[in-house]
Parts: sequence; structure tokens; C-alpha cells
Amino acid sequence: MNSSVSLQNISKIYNQVSVVNDLSLAIQSGEIFGLLGPNGAGKSTTIRMMTTLTKPSQGNIQIAGLDIDQGQQIKRKIGVVLQQVSLDQDLTVWENMEMHGRLHHLPKSLRQDRIHHYLDYVDLLQRQQDVVRQLSGGMMRRLQIARALLHQPQILFLDEPTVGLDPQSRRRIWEIIQELNHQGMTIVLTTHYMEEVESLCDRIGIIDKGQLIALGTLAELKQQHGDGLLVKQVGESSRPQWDYQFFPTLAAAQDYLDHQTNRVGMMVRPANLEDIFVELTGRNLD
Repeated sequence: MNSSVSLQNISKIYNQVSVVNDLSLAIQSGEIFGLLGPNGAGKSTTIRMMTTLTKPSQGNIQIAGLDIDQGQQIKRKIGVVLQQVSLDQDLTVWENMEMHGRLHHLPKSLRQDRIHHYLDYVDLLQRQQDVVRQLSGGMMRRLQIARALLHQPQILFLDEPTVGLDPQSRRRIWEIIQELNHQGMTIVLTTHYMEEVESLCDRIGIIDKGQLIALGTLAELKQQHGDGLLVKQVGESSRPQWDYQFFPTLAAAQDYLDHQTNRVGMMVRPANLEDIFVELTGRNLD
């Protein structure tokens, strides 16, 4: 399988501080790749480098087979949806799409056909004449996705696409992501919602302190760290803390618990991605 995104020994230094340190990573064509990391881990800087917004201090990046210094050509191949709302609030839904299409030099007839198609695709066609500031957060996020798709990119970068949205809006964006991927689009997703990664992503990469510390499918990560978890309360009951112990299987964790003479404050459950994340990074996402 060909790589849509390839990072080779990438580093980024700001004010003599290494934010990303010798990072190598390949994202395969047609996969949904989840990039995780605590705040300050270098995740956002990595995304900015992959989307040509920031130049690496050293190393090589290829996007859709193009070297990263071929910025204009790469921008035709990628769509980017940032966490921050980047729409013109004073323009209508249609006008925002129209402006983006003109920036990509799409001919008028093609541009208008695609605007109609993608607004319909994200359930916003009936709101095309609404001023953007009148839209809900979920509608704005769907409009950003539609705008990013207008020039029909090969790779879509989504930075926290569902943060702050209600459950219904989140589910609709999940459906859109899955539909795009089924059509063959490569998607790079960053999120702090572990269930989002578990539901959507083919593979997961975890970054901490500017380095890649884990890479694989959810099943592979569970195999490496354990599929069963023993949770034990430690410390005073007024201010409880928890100790987590991984086991290869849930049955092995249960067998261990069954052989304890004192089981107070203990429980067994399946391990999940957040457990693995905390085990690797030593802290919760915040």
C-alpha cells in the first residue's frame, strides 16, 4: 500500500526548544489515521508541518508523493479543517463556499455544481443563504468540512472536528468521515475523544514530548499492553487514587482478582484506548 503522508526524521525547534524530535511516520492511502497526544506533546505542530503551515527545522515530509517544499501543488491535494472556526462570519453559507472555490480557480459552472453537491452532502443546502454567524456550532463545523472538500482533495486533515458539539452533531460528522473514507479518501484525525478514535480510526499514533511512542491498530495496542485491566483503589477513601494493572486477557485479570484474599476496592474490566494512553503518557488528556 502506498503512503499518502510520509515523515522522515522530522524535527521542529522553536526558540531553541525541540517541539518535535526526530519523528518518522507513514500514513497509508485510504486509511483513517488517528494522531493522539497530550496538550504540548507536539501534535498540533506536526499537523501544521504536514499541511504546509509550518516548515520543519530538519527532516523530509512527503504529501501525496510531493516534497513539502512544493506547497502550492500540495494545497491542491489536501483539505484542512482546523479546530478554530475559520469561516467569514459576515458572509452567507453559499458565499463562503463561493470564495473558497474561486481561490482554487474552479470554473464557474463546476464551482456552483460542487457547492450545491457538498452543501447537500453535509445537510446545509437549505441554509445556503443564511449568514454564517447565525449557524450552530455543528453547522459551522459541517460547513468547514464541505468547504475543505470543494476542490476534491486526496487527503483530509481534521483537527478536533467534533470538539464542543452535541452528541447528534458529533454522530453526523462521524458518518461524514466514514462515508468519505469509504469513497477512498485518506483522513488524518486529531481528537481528545477516545471513543471517536476507537470508532473511526484504522491505525493510531501517539505522540508525547515530540516523539512517536506508540503506533498500530487498537487491537495491536491492546495486544502489546493487555486486554484486561485490574483497577485498585489506593490511598485514603476521602481522596481515592487508582492503580491500574494490565493483563493479557480479561480472563487473566479476573483470575488474578479471584485469588486475592482481600478484594476491597478492586474491580476488573476490559482495557480501552484511554487506559493505554494514560499508561504510555502518564497523564490524562486535558
